[in-house]
Amino acid sequence: MKFDIFCEIQRADISTPEEERALLADTVEEARAADRAGFDTWWQVEHHGAPEFSYSAAPELVLTAIAMNTKRLRVGHAGVLAPFRINGPLRVAERGATLDIFSGGRFELGLAKSGGKEWETFGVDPETARDELKEAIQMIPQIWTEKTFGWDSKLFKMPEREIVPRPLQKPHPRLWQTASSPDSFRMAGELGVGVLGTTLLSPVSLMKSLLDEYDAGFAACKKPAGRLANRQKGVFTFVHVAESRKAAIASGAAWSALWYVHFAPIAFKVPRNIWYDAIRAGMNPHLVRKSAQEIAALSGADPTSLDIAADEIPVIALLKRMAKGDNVSNEEAHETLEGLDSVIIGDVDHCRGKAAKYQAIGTDRLLCLMQFGAVPHEAVKTSIRLAGEHLIPHFAQAREAMSVG
Repeated sequence: MKFDIFCEIQRADISTPEEERALLADTVEEARAADRAGFDTWWQVEHHGAPEFSYSAAPELVLTAIAMNTKRLRVGHAGVLAPFRINGPLRVAERGATLDIFSGGRFELGLAKSGGKEWETFGVDPETARDELKEAIQMIPQIWTEKTFGWDSKLFKMPEREIVPRPLQKPHPRLWQTASSPDSFRMAGELGVGVLGTTLLSPVSLMKSLLDEYDAGFAACKKPAGRLANRQKGVFTFVHVAESRKAAIASGAAWSALWYVHFAPIAFKVPRNIWYDAIRAGMNPHLVRKSAQEIAALSGADPTSLDIAADEIPVIALLKRMAKGDNVSNEEAHETLEGLDSVIIGDVDHCRGKAAKYQAIGTDRLLCLMQFGAVPHEAVKTSIRLAGEHLIPHFAQAREAMSVG
């Protein structure tokens, strides 16, 4: 299992342009630390109109800066928001090829259907978003590899043109699809592209069932969307590696993970009752990132209700307290999340044991979200360094032993 970094460009309570500048500078510095530590790929998200939650509105520019400041670290965009009203596939291919050249052939491309508030922002038709994602995955490798390219479908029309530049990697950079539902995992497999999933507090067993859907889809793949198939499975989760349990608590990483899960439905305009119901059911709450019309149809209970039932599960109780503005201490946040098998926050041994659970379900790449919430920049760099010293070599040795066996 390889270790990657997953980055939102996120910091709680930013309020000034100078703080935004500092966050972007810290992100590049953390990427240099990841390069030194032996991480394989730096993945950058794309979000728009999501203050505090993500300042990654121009990920290609950030990834170019990272590529120019690192030597071996690969740079991945996951995911490009694929609906055509947000990103036309021609422009995605052009920007991706340019970044591949600037990075010296280190680019990875992942595409996402997106949803919720971002669909509203750009006027995306939810009825066509999935088909647009699928067509983009099929079009982009053709744009990269064919002498001329044209397309004529109900969703996209383009006359034959010679498109430049072309990527440095041959036949082209690896393709990925972000996924959250069983159908989307299966679709990624059927297209022959890698899959990138997220836990977001849901149990590792749920991710296992989703990866099984991907494997079933890949087994049915007759012709990959690109010139080469990519059968890798990546999973994103919260990761903070500290010198000790006490240091992990002091970093506020568990509190920050709760902040992330608390703030996500606000950033993506999802009613809290739907978000909480997904977490209670052990589901990935990203499944409820739907259109405004779909959310209105699903929303039954009062989305603003923050009453805490006597038998409420601890995670939801803390999220409701956060929503009410109550103080949630680092200690109680850590004690609550420590028992969740999907959250990797603690000392080296604790984190190694949690990471092994992902390896056991067939994860090829663990995408570590390390810069999140209010985790201090220096603590993020320490976590990156410790993962490089203790986790990356441990799982590399395990991978080598499996390949020999």
